[in-house]
Amino acid sequence: MRRFLIATFVVALVASALGAAPAGAKDRVTLTLVTHDSFAVSKSVLASFTRQTGIGVKVLPLGDAGATLNQVILTKDHPVGDLLFGVDNTFLTRALHERIFEPYESSELSHVPSQFVIDKQHRVTPVDHGDVCINYDDAWFAAHDVPRPSTLGDLTKPRYRGLLVVENPATSSPGLAFVLATIAKFGKSGWRDYWQRLRDNDVKVVAGWEQAYNGSFTAGEGNGDRPLVVSYASSPPAAVYYADPRPQKSPVGTLLPSCFRQVETVGILRGTEHPKAARRLVDFMLSRRFQEDVPLQMFVFPVREGARLPKVFRLFADVPDHPLSLPPREIGAERERWIEQWTDTVLH
Repeated sequence: MRRFLIATFVVALVASALGAAPAGAKDRVTLTLVTHDSFAVSKSVLASFTRQTGIGVKVLPLGDAGATLNQVILTKDHPVGDLLFGVDNTFLTRALHERIFEPYESSELSHVPSQFVIDKQHRVTPVDHGDVCINYDDAWFAAHDVPRPSTLGDLTKPRYRGLLVVENPATSSPGLAFVLATIAKFGKSGWRDYWQRLRDNDVKVVAGWEQAYNGSFTAGEGNGDRPLVVSYASSPPAAVYYADPRPQKSPVGTLLPSCFRQVETVGILRGTEHPKAARRLVDFMLSRRFQEDVPLQMFVFPVREGARLPKVFRLFADVPDHPLSLPPREIGAERERWIEQWTDTVLH
């Protein structure tokens, strides 16, 4: 989640760095939270959980979201951790089919809108949400006297030929989310034709977000030549937050009609030796303290109602009123076939 810009500061926190339990607490439980590489949380926030509960936390990143889920599934008979963070609505059914989670309904869900509860059996608990969208380089369009696109359909027009870079859905979470956005928008009978038109309009395909945003995007960190990129609705505040000096206006904008909603979850792994402690960590991840840490750590949005957003989010984040979506069950049933069809249409 995915995720945005965290590849620049992947964290692997160990429990000893988070503060030890009181002296003499030799039997202190230490939980292992398995995650993708984009997970991030302030050390002080996890340390506060340890102080409050006496429960240590070790964070174990295992690669991108898909690779992490694969590893957990392969080791489900001898789980490598106690909880898994990072399964979103695009991969949820695969995780549930493998029965890797122990159900738990947190009392803190009373503070979470029902739209984010993507598993009614509570095998996973929502933690954050974000929107995969087309971002544009505002300065490029102004300098070239080209109007910014306003719809997904615009991207197939000749004036936008050779301007868009996307990620491969077989290797990238935002790449998959954007394909799902086009399916939600154009339907099962029209999405492949849309991608054929994008291909004819010289769309560029790269393996992952880092290559797309910081390699090909004109507003990224490299010397890219594409002013349109598949990234996130949180790209605008991130572009301001990491700039030095910080601009008054974000150089990056968002094509809101292109946005596909992702909800990211945490689940207790079946077979954990510490189910009670794991439930307390799930509760904590929905607490105001953890939720208000989420935006500037992972550049996604908290799911808890009333969680305060940082100023840079309040000023610069673009949030779609009606993001595109598909039911997780439908995604699960069709995901591999859609990826194969996309590959046949765009790469062959």
